[in-house]
Amino acid sequence: MNAVNQSQEVIIVGGGLAGLACAVTLQEGGLKPLVLEADDDFGGRVRTDFQDQFLLDRGFQVYLDAYPEAGKLLDLKLLDLRPFEPGALVFDGKCLRRVLDPFRRPSHAIESALQPIGTLMDKLRVGLLKLRASGWTLEKIARHPEVSTQQWLREFGFSEAMIDTFFRSFYGGIFLERDLRTSSRMFEFTFQMFSQGNATLPANGMQEIPRQLVSRLAPECLRTRSRVTAISKNTVTLDGVETLASGRIVLATDSTAIQRLLPTALAKNPEWRAVTNLYYSATRSPIQEKLIALNGVRGGLVNNVCVLSEIAPNYAPPGTALISVTALGNHDASDLAQRVKQELGAWFGPQVQSWQHLRTDRISQALPEQAPGSGSFASPGFRCVDGFFVCGDHLSHPSIEGAITSGVRAALEILK
Repeated sequence: MNAVNQSQEVIIVGGGLAGLACAVTLQEGGLKPLVLEADDDFGGRVRTDFQDQFLLDRGFQVYLDAYPEAGKLLDLKLLDLRPFEPGALVFDGKCLRRVLDPFRRPSHAIESALQPIGTLMDKLRVGLLKLRASGWTLEKIARHPEVSTQQWLREFGFSEAMIDTFFRSFYGGIFLERDLRTSSRMFEFTFQMFSQGNATLPANGMQEIPRQLVSRLAPECLRTRSRVTAISKNTVTLDGVETLASGRIVLATDSTAIQRLLPTALAKNPEWRAVTNLYYSATRSPIQEKLIALNGVRGGLVNNVCVLSEIAPNYAPPGTALISVTALGNHDASDLAQRVKQELGAWFGPQVQSWQHLRTDRISQALPEQAPGSGSFASPGFRCVDGFFVCGDHLSHPSIEGAITSGVRAALEILK
């Protein structure tokens, strides 16, 4: 039997955003947490690798600077957030069409209105939706009737053309699915965040978000390469060889790990959405503006393309462009990188053939499933199960904001 080491005030299993937000809040409240992370670094699904002088996030991610709880906890000025332009380039099968937010870029209002992306009524409905969203709160969204995003958009009056050419690709990149089966509450929340602020990238990569939280914790509160293999009422066992004790244990890992450690914590088996992300370097940018490019037609491998170095120059060495390409789902074909380049030749022309493939990330657990009926927005964002505190974005809503909110609320419950 393993000897039990000295008792800890609070043990947090998992060093992703939920666990780190929980730890920071506990420390500021006067408790000393111990964060146990199985991987070699903190951040969970928000990680950035430095490879060949490029900053490569693990999957295309952005930070929405209107997030309320994350904005309270983080020092956004220190993150040096670099904003996208409010709009997109939409590939309609022939060329890329520029559509900018006319409310933020009024000088482009006529140009955007004339683009064949949806109807004029669709664009007027976007304005009406922005007006309605300005009065929403999370509490109000949680009380709204819940259907799929596709049904919600149809009931609001958007045309099938607008849904197919814009919403499926734009929100496909957010929800990691183009069927728009995601809860309408998640759509309402993200639409409100885009309306109130900007999509951004931290100047030095997405992992700067968890690194900032780590920097606020005492070094003795942090342990990496510490995989928890079993838990009991007041103890956790690490890799089967070390046991730590605490009267307060927080499970802040992903839903699959929680099911392994505490099956009673989840009402159903965890479901995940997968994504495949490819990185290329180029001598010149195919999109020389701070916009994301979307696939506005059905079929094809690519959902969206972004030149990250246009948004945040530190992502690539001088004189080089870093291109991120998102394909929804798991794609394991050995010639995937070449097939993607061939497809994007129709978007950007022959320059694509000179792109150099840097890396492909196949992320099978990229985002928790968020179908109607999950009830996440109506919940407190954490659970108390069999004496354990359980938190994570799967109990709130799958986003950076959801993870941080869940961790903070669990910590406040402990501090009570």
